[in-house]
Amino acid sequence: MDPRLLEILVCPVCKGPLDFRKPNQELVCKACKLAYPVRDDIPVMLEEEARQLGHDEAAG
Repeated sequence: MDPRLLEILVCPVCKGPLDFRKPNQELVCKACKLAYPVRDDIPVMLEEEARQLGHDEAAG
């Protein structure tokens, strides 16, 4: 994930910052507890494509 892209991307729900989790290829919003997939190096920033994080995942 290009660090410059990560600087400008925000959660589409709350407009908060996102963390890139390389092992899962996801952009994570801790505030909303949502993980947006990154497919073929392209972030899929649609709420309906995001998965809800479990309690353990949201803290990490």
